[in-house]
Amino acid sequence: KLECALVSEQLVVFSSSVRRFEFLFMFSMTMHNRSDTLFELDHVVDNGNVVAWLLLTSESLLQVSSRSHLISYFVAHLHEALQYIGVPKEQFPTPVAVCRSFVAIICTLLAYYLLLGKRHYRRRERLAEELEVAKAQVNYLQDKLHMAKAEDLAIESTSENKKEIRIFMDGAFDMMHYGHMNAFRLGRSLGTHLIVGVNSDDSITECKGAPLMKDQERLTMVQACKFVDEVVPGCPYIMNRKYLDYVIEKYNIDYVIHGDDPCIVDGKDVYAAAKQSGKFQSIPRTEGVSTTDIVGRMLLMTKDHHYCQESFSADSSGSIQLLGQQSKFLTTSRLLRLFSAGAKAPTKEMRVIYIDGAWDMFHCGHVAILKAAKERGDYLIVGVHGDAVVNQMRGSNLPLMNLHERVLSVLGCRYVDDVLIDAPYEITRDMVASLNVAEVVHGSSGDNVGDTRSEGKRYQYPKDVGIFHVIASPSEFNLGSIVSRIQKNQATFQAKFERKMKAEKNFYKDKYHSSNAS
Repeated sequence: KLECALVSEQLVVFSSSVRRFEFLFMFSMTMHNRSDTLFELDHVVDNGNVVAWLLLTSESLLQVSSRSHLISYFVAHLHEALQYIGVPKEQFPTPVAVCRSFVAIICTLLAYYLLLGKRHYRRRERLAEELEVAKAQVNYLQDKLHMAKAEDLAIESTSENKKEIRIFMDGAFDMMHYGHMNAFRLGRSLGTHLIVGVNSDDSITECKGAPLMKDQERLTMVQACKFVDEVVPGCPYIMNRKYLDYVIEKYNIDYVIHGDDPCIVDGKDVYAAAKQSGKFQSIPRTEGVSTTDIVGRMLLMTKDHHYCQESFSADSSGSIQLLGQQSKFLTTSRLLRLFSAGAKAPTKEMRVIYIDGAWDMFHCGHVAILKAAKERGDYLIVGVHGDAVVNQMRGSNLPLMNLHERVLSVLGCRYVDDVLIDAPYEITRDMVASLNVAEVVHGSSGDNVGDTRSEGKRYQYPKDVGIFHVIASPSEFNLGSIVSRIQKNQATFQAKFERKMKAEKNFYKDKYHSSNAS
């Protein structure tokens, strides 16, 4: 009886399976004959036949898709093309086969993207990281090469004859900035005496257009740099062999220095004569800063830019983006230390003078007031306000240059003994006592670029104790003067900016791509 019961149960299961597959077959035939009808397949198969359900579903979808107008149109033209090239009709693909091919292609592409597509993104990210590492290695090797050259020249200068090594650099130095100062520092490190030639207005205009700053303004800036020992005015922009021989003989020059970026005018290398004479040495360019970059920031400023809050550029969060935040220059503690080399603390007997400000786009007007302030004492401390303070004082999206850029510019001035970084807006009793300040000074005129914040208590304590003095500004030149000159010839400077920016991008692209390829 038990065996009969087991056999009876197996027959029931078998007959149930047979009925199930018979029904599936009948349903498939129905779908084949009626492509416009879709059934609820959940009632056709039970939970134990997922594979059959999937196969049936895909087959039915293929049958329906193969009868669409788009597939029919495509298949008809495909058959015409195959017939034209001589393919037998029995080998023509059916509409269902075409649909299967499309599905296979789509599934293959989708699987490729899911499995291998992200690998390309990861590879690009890895290459970008390797590029950054390569750039850092190039800068490191350039520094080592420069130090090696400096050591070789230092050995020459400390030989038995104690020969002085005289270095010559020249340039336009239009809108001189801390990048130029760093070039002077690097050039000075290769010798013992740095002589800088400043190109004349006429020669600059003839070769690349009129400079923004005039002769005397550019001379003042170069003379004020603490890394420069002597200045030669009126140098030609293109240094021919005759002038080079004249400079070498008159100033007893040992080496002519220039940055590692090419200086080509009318297809000619400006320093070809110096290279032919064997007296040329190159120094690495200060990356992340250029006159082109600074002019580009100024071009973003309109005539009413300093007063109209609606004209500012804002980031995605809605906050105002300062022009100084566009800087790509990376300030390191090492560079700050090199610019501060030789700084000494004041002695108790020294008369300490303090002057503060934004010092935005360091110019000849700043140099004049710092020189006047230094003449009032023995030791000059210059306070440089932070970006937030300057923005509160002047509004809009100023400062033009960020705190680190402005600090380096002030540190490079020969009249400055020390710099108070991110100086407080209000001068307090504790601050005066800590710095041992004998006098706080302020110029009679400022940069005139929309100061919106009243002095308030800024100088209240120095005034109360009688150590505050306003000194007449020796120069009327200010940041507003530079901005107005650019705005007056905005189209010209815009074209020059775009041309120079393209040249700079090509220079860095060639420099780093060639180093990575090697």
